[in-house]
Amino acid sequence: MRFSDYSLFQILIFSIVVLLGAIEIGRWFGMRAKPQGIGSVPTLEASILALLALMIGFTFAVALSRFEARREGVLNEANAIGTTALRARLLPAPHNQDCLKLLRDYVQVRLDLTQKTPSPPDLKTALDRSSAIQEALWQQVKEIAAKNNGMVPTGLFIQSLNEMIDDQEKRVIAAISGVPNIVLVVLYTIAMVAGAFSGYAAGVEAQRSRSPMYVSMALFITLILLIQDLDRPTGGFITASQRPMQDVAASIATYSEIQGRGI
Repeated sequence: MRFSDYSLFQILIFSIVVLLGAIEIGRWFGMRAKPQGIGSVPTLEASILALLALMIGFTFAVALSRFEARREGVLNEANAIGTTALRARLLPAPHNQDCLKLLRDYVQVRLDLTQKTPSPPDLKTALDRSSAIQEALWQQVKEIAAKNNGMVPTGLFIQSLNEMIDDQEKRVIAAISGVPNIVLVVLYTIAMVAGAFSGYAAGVEAQRSRSPMYVSMALFITLILLIQDLDRPTGGFITASQRPMQDVAASIATYSEIQGRGI
């Protein structure tokens, strides 16, 4: 079970309950401690808050790198599909039209996946459909090569088709890869300990205001949510733009119309 299995709203509620609960529990213990019992608590509190800030920075960097990989994956796959479509136009009829139709369906499978957060069965269905289209494209190449294996356009098409298949695998890996669950668990654990120490210090020092403590935790919660938003391929506020794939879909539709008119 991963954090990404839950909505951002559920994670927000969980974060508020857990971190504010840690603060209040620490404050409850602090109010029952003797005033001289504060000792080195402020030093420990500052150290743990610094550790939390460091952990958030590290986790944010990991999530951002994953986001960049997904965005680059969309661009690379769109470029590979676009090149394959251009070279498909060089193939002899009727293979050129058949390949363009298959590529149009291939792009549509990609775009449909981005319309919602796909469940594991939906993702498997999409990958199976993609594999079937790839196999159909290979069958087209085999038929052309059987007729004339010395055609340069066929060799170019095969090269771009190989790149397209490779880029699909890279994009799938980038989509399913995210911040390891253990890293998020450690992040929450450190945040809870930091909240508990802040609450304890506030409880011992009766005159200490609670507002800075809650503001700090609110900021930490916001950053943790931002990290988990960046870590989601779909379903969040921050997603990799699908504009390259949409542009490729529009281009392939244009190619199909041109080829259909025999231009």
